[in-house]
Amino acid sequence: MSVVTAAADRSICSPLPVLGKDVTVPLVTGGEVTYAALDYAASAPALQRVWDDVAAYAPYYGSVHRGAGYLSQLSTDLFENSRNAVAEFLGCRAGDQVIFTRSTTDSLNLLAAAVPADCQVFVYETEHHASLLPWRDARVTYLNAPRTPAQAVETLERALAGRDPYGPALVCVTGASNVTGELWPVKELAAAAHAHGARIVLDAAQLAPHHPVDIDELDVDWVAFSGHKLYAPFGSGVLAGRSDWLQDAEPYLAGGGASRKVARRTDGGVDVEWHSTAARHEAGSPNVIGVYSIASACKALTEAGFDRLVAREQQLVTRVRAGLAEVPQVKVLSLFGDDAPRVGVISFVVEGWNSSHFAAALSAEYGIGVRDGLFCAHPLVRTLLGSDPQDPGECGAPEAEPGERSLNAIRVSFGAGTPDEHIERFVRAVKELVSEGAQWKYRTEDGRCVPDRGTAQV
Repeated sequence: MSVVTAAADRSICSPLPVLGKDVTVPLVTGGEVTYAALDYAASAPALQRVWDDVAAYAPYYGSVHRGAGYLSQLSTDLFENSRNAVAEFLGCRAGDQVIFTRSTTDSLNLLAAAVPADCQVFVYETEHHASLLPWRDARVTYLNAPRTPAQAVETLERALAGRDPYGPALVCVTGASNVTGELWPVKELAAAAHAHGARIVLDAAQLAPHHPVDIDELDVDWVAFSGHKLYAPFGSGVLAGRSDWLQDAEPYLAGGGASRKVARRTDGGVDVEWHSTAARHEAGSPNVIGVYSIASACKALTEAGFDRLVAREQQLVTRVRAGLAEVPQVKVLSLFGDDAPRVGVISFVVEGWNSSHFAAALSAEYGIGVRDGLFCAHPLVRTLLGSDPQDPGECGAPEAEPGERSLNAIRVSFGAGTPDEHIERFVRAVKELVSEGAQWKYRTEDGRCVPDRGTAQV
């Protein structure tokens, strides 16, 4: 091995250990196979390191912030130290707040509830529904899907130039598409927003698990992401960034923890003094285990070396794209073109196949878990498929029968825990299904395509 090759190999790490890596699943054709989890964009498997950290803490479980006992004090320290760990992971600035939520969706709804009443919000039609839909009490301008990163910036600049220059404004943009995996020009969009007096929030749900996110470097005002995409268990999320709008807003939830002082008035009413810290929007008993798991995942990714993780993932992206390119019937969906940088999220359609049928065959005959549908990004997928916005079809419930064209797509996604074998099996399975067809008959049941257990093999 040459010195150059050896150096290159050292720059790329092995897959990180994740839960479920040895789980086997039955095949409809007989036998079992190790499950290939290739649906990271929906929920990534938890890192073994995260699970071990949570298990080590579990015996010391206690209430936080107001408990006098030792376990309560220990849990409080763990909770607040987790906040510090997330702030460090995100490169938060002095004065930024880290608020713990349930998910990216919850984080963006929290911010939507905190925007000033006369705020104008600018959001691309390409967004996931978590960032497309929360702005119900604001004046919203939906921007058309750009076809290049430069066009994304130009579209935003034109929209901002025509806005009310005296009111507050907010731009919402994804960091990496949950459909195409393509990276968006976040730093340039932030510069454009700030040049026009607007703020910007970054939906980093798909970016943070695959690529370093630095609030200060990107110069964004807020970042939102979910624990369950960052190799942590379900049920926790983060909104981090500027504190002023959040401090001025009414608490997202009213209750204990958000209130600093509550007193009865002489007229029988109640006066409340709310916290001005992150606690203002964290009412109720917090998800301490979820918060700790996010912090553990942040530390694990940092210690593994994000540059090395990114390098290995790019190898996997190249192998998947090269394999799909060898199948003429496969069309990979893209906004920005083949040369656009992207994370391990790839969506495609197969000529002559219902997407749900294809995904079902991958699962039942190869033990590969992918996703099919519109990926909670209906306007974007319909734009990429060239279908009318009013055409039928909805996320996870295709109306076409097996073998018929559907208005949905197939998404394969992977990350730090994906073994090489899973990628190789996926590429081989796509080629075999296209060239030889499915080995089993399938039917639609409750909106899903499933193997028809009552019939023989094809």
